[in-house]
Amino acid sequence: MEGFALAYMGAGIGLGLAVIGAGLGIGRLAAGLAEGIARQPSAFAQLTGAVNLPLFLLEGVAILAEVFALLIVLLK
Repeated sequence: MEGFALAYMGAGIGLGLAVIGAGLGIGRLAAGLAEGIARQPSAFAQLTGAVNLPLFLLEGVAILAEVFALLIVLLK
């Protein structure tokens, strides 16, 4: 019975840390984008293009963490 509890607790902690980390990373990217646009509004298209790829990759990491935590819970 302890193995199940540890798996659930590990999945919960891992998912929580992944979501918090992704949220902080997305927030920093958005803040940097807003600051860059405020400093140089004419570079809006270049800045958004440069921020989109890391933003999508970071969101993908958060989604993968959720899937892995769900797999741990459902397969345990």
